[in-house]
Amino acid sequence: MALLSILTPILALVLCLVVGFLFLKSRTPETSPRGADQPKDPSKKDFRPWVDQDLHDNTEITTGGGDEDEWVEQDEEKDLAHVPYSPQRYPEEIMLQRSKDFYSLMNQRRSVRFISPEPVPREIINNIILTAGTAPSGAHTEPWTFIVVSDLETKHQIRLIVEEEEEVNYRQRMGDKWVHDLARLRTNWIKEYLDVAPYLILVFKRAYGILPNGKKKTHYYNEISVSISCGILLAALQNVGLVTVTTTPLNCGPRLRLLLKRPANEKLLMLLPVGYPAADATVPDLKRKHLEEIMVPV
Repeated sequence: MALLSILTPILALVLCLVVGFLFLKSRTPETSPRGADQPKDPSKKDFRPWVDQDLHDNTEITTGGGDEDEWVEQDEEKDLAHVPYSPQRYPEEIMLQRSKDFYSLMNQRRSVRFISPEPVPREIINNIILTAGTAPSGAHTEPWTFIVVSDLETKHQIRLIVEEEEEVNYRQRMGDKWVHDLARLRTNWIKEYLDVAPYLILVFKRAYGILPNGKKKTHYYNEISVSISCGILLAALQNVGLVTVTTTPLNCGPRLRLLLKRPANEKLLMLLPVGYPAADATVPDLKRKHLEEIMVPV
């Protein structure tokens, strides 16, 4: 008994040491020799600069080539030369008149859901897209893709996808308050204009670029940049007398991306049916805020 009383504290100490060792071992990550499938720099293993998490929809279309974890380094970019810039400068009275004229033009812009099937010359649409492409972007990455759909079957497939998801949105996802707020605008999940409009413009943002060598290029502020380009696009449509309604189909992005065979770095931001207004088109009688309601001089 005396021997047992002496050994008991020793056994307890040994047991504590064993438990402590096992605990520390369980917290230490296993290491293995770096293989071909491991990143060259362990610190960059989970490095995804400026990539939207909602792009991970398990529907990636492979672009081929390159390690997915390889991003182009900043010092690989060539320096840009700077050139003189001398835009036209107007006398103040002409500036004032131009500002009034442009405001008058844009103040006539409305969201129109009744669009004529009358054809629109493709060159006009091309110029509108070029105009949208003049928007500023983070580090001049130009992170936009404009898909212009005129094919009847593709337009119909887009309509089927949008209406299927929109019905679920109205009945389940959006909630009573959202649906109630839209009721006065007389909107629902039926989108006839997706078949009728001569063009559908689907605006995709590129969350990151993919270079010819397979490396990824960071696109800074990609959603803000593409949103600015959409604003310019709307102004360009108004400038030529065409109409649209800005739609952001909830939960439709991944399926439309696959339908249009767009790569996984692109995400649908906006869908615009484009054409002339229908002869019997109507719009809600809305009023816009006055200047003092939207501007704060300091």
